Amino acid sequence: MAATIRSLRIGGREFHWGARTYVMGIVNVTPDSFSGDGITDLQAAVNQARQMEQDGADLIDIGGESTRPETWAGPGLSAEDELARVMPVLERAVASVTVPISIDTYKAAVAERALAAGAAMVNDVWGLRQDPQMAATVARAGVAVVLMHNKPAGGYRDLIGEIAADLRQSAELGRAAGIPEDRIIVDPGIGFGKTREENLEIIKRLPELRRLGFPLLVGPSRKSFIGKTLDLPADDRLEGTAAAIALSIAGGADIVRVHDVKAMVRVARMADAIVHT
Repeated sequence: MAATIRSLRIGGREFHWGARTYVMGIVNVTPDSFSGDGITDLQAAVNQARQMEQDGADLIDIGGESTRPETWAGPGLSAEDELARVMPVLERAVASVTVPISIDTYKAAVAERALAAGAAMVNDVWGLRQDPQMAATVARAGVAVVLMHNKPAGGYRDLIGEIAADLRQSAELGRAAGIPEDRIIVDPGIGFGKTREENLEIIKRLPELRRLGFPLLVGPSRKSFIGKTLDLPADDRLEGTAAAIALSIAGGADIVRVHDVKAMVRVARMADAIVHT
């Protein structure tokens, strides 16, 4: 278990874990986003990033590959195609906003280009397990990394125990490559290879994942478990997302990754007033 990490500098800003919850805004530069908010127009994507900063986002996460289950069943997007999608937006966003930019990718080639262009963090949905060069790429750049849990096959006997064990292994891959422990953030991977019931259980049992000692990022925004619970499409899950975000904060989330920044900043502030004061 890692010693409890108190703070981390990301892109020139200090993040103090436990003081309040930080909000990460999602910019999907993809035509097939599961949440229905994918943007293919450069200026629209940059404007979205600017608006998220104005609405109170602490970080902005830019990604170019959809995580829809039907999309991931195929061969995946090539690094070249992903770069063609994300780099124009990322370069403009870095020049247009003051909050740190995260690159949402599991490919080392994409991460390397994005970091060279000014991204301050890597959000790897495969937890350094998909691309053997990713850990070294992050270590060389000296940036923070989000290690997400991802098990597409599912089939858990001990849901939280297995997630915790897999996240420890991802963290060890990072440490072995030279990533300092205090630059690692973990994410239980809500919506990735988990059933509705398992996603609900993760939120309910987040305090158990706090025992890993790493800062915790949680991303329930607009996910299908909310849609299945409320029988609502992705673009009508604001209230369900708000409930999941509030309970994630109560369970110890340090960062919440969201689509609807303005509303979720308010949810986070209210939850923080209850939890952190």
